[in-house]
Amino acid sequence: MTADVAVLGVGMHPWGKWGRGFVEYGVAAARAALADAGVDWREVGAVVGADTVRGGYPGYVAGATFAKALGWQGARVTSVYAACASGAQAIDAARTQILAGLSDVVLVVGADAAPKGFFRPAGGDRPDDPDWLRFRVLGATNPAYFGLYARRRMAVHGDTPDDFARVKVKNAAMGALNPNARYRARVTADEVAASAVVADPLRLLDICATSDGGAAVVLSSMEFARRHGAADPVRIRAVATVTPRYPRTVLDLPDIATDSARAVEPADETFRASIAAAAYEEAGVGPEDLSLAEVYDLSTALELQWYEDLALCGEGEGAKLLRDGVTAPGGRIPVNPSGGLASFGEAVPAQAIAQVCEVTWQLRGQAGDRQVSGARVGLTANQGLFGHGSAVVAVR
Repeated sequence: MTADVAVLGVGMHPWGKWGRGFVEYGVAAARAALADAGVDWREVGAVVGADTVRGGYPGYVAGATFAKALGWQGARVTSVYAACASGAQAIDAARTQILAGLSDVVLVVGADAAPKGFFRPAGGDRPDDPDWLRFRVLGATNPAYFGLYARRRMAVHGDTPDDFARVKVKNAAMGALNPNARYRARVTADEVAASAVVADPLRLLDICATSDGGAAVVLSSMEFARRHGAADPVRIRAVATVTPRYPRTVLDLPDIATDSARAVEPADETFRASIAAAAYEEAGVGPEDLSLAEVYDLSTALELQWYEDLALCGEGEGAKLLRDGVTAPGGRIPVNPSGGLASFGEAVPAQAIAQVCEVTWQLRGQAGDRQVSGARVGLTANQGLFGHGSAVVAVR
């Protein structure tokens, strides 16, 4: 188990489609996090930016971009790209600098101004880019991928479209209470069922949108936190950024071929399950210790899969966990009390950082009408394309 680092401040720019540049969103989130921490920008020893990326190519030098926008003051700078796991990797890079004694205070920022519609690859031929291949060779857009995952759950575990709709109803109810969410309207199961089919069996309200938004956290050493007057801050206890293990016997786009298991036995756990397992092991906690979880609900069906990957229940039992109210507000382990991506949409470099913001507010008891009673341990989990694990354990 590694040493803790303190979460001194968190901040967000509300999600939406604002029509402005990502730097504006990131700077607003950064200033909010600095104000929340009570830290002057000149006290920050390092800035870690989660890169804004298009079609597999870094579009901006995010770390230096945010440092310049806030005002050059000589801080170290790092830029991180790991697709949807970029925010968690940025937090891990910041934590590493603190634990190594290189910086006492580190600002982590991620922001995006996402394109309209679903994500697509940039122009040009890139046959060595698996994301380009899955679009151009398979024609598999993100919604198609989500639909295939949903179909697999239906075939293997007996999940139904009604189960998927329950996820949306739950998350929309929480998003309605979140001032940073893009979508703040409650929905019914009938409204989910009446929305347009996008990738059978998933409908429009089963799939998250692309959004603009920003999120930031201020991390520090525990010693700095004490000197700063933060006697009992939220603490990051683990960050898992693991990769898959060979062989992988279940197709998981954007990889378009499975590894052979004829000569090597498959691992005991799937890639996503290994992300959570690594976080639990490093933090010295288990799923039974969690007060809440923020997970990567690109689709309603994928949230059910995360229940199982986080070991909140056994394989194939995700839908039952939902039906029993275990993951709902007031349940044993509320999942996505922020409203999740269902209520926010994807702002890729920011979303893993936003998950940590929500967990921090929950552990502080500052989540308002979304508050999980007595929250002490929170887990965030998502996955970046190309094998980037992402999970953070925070405690109070």
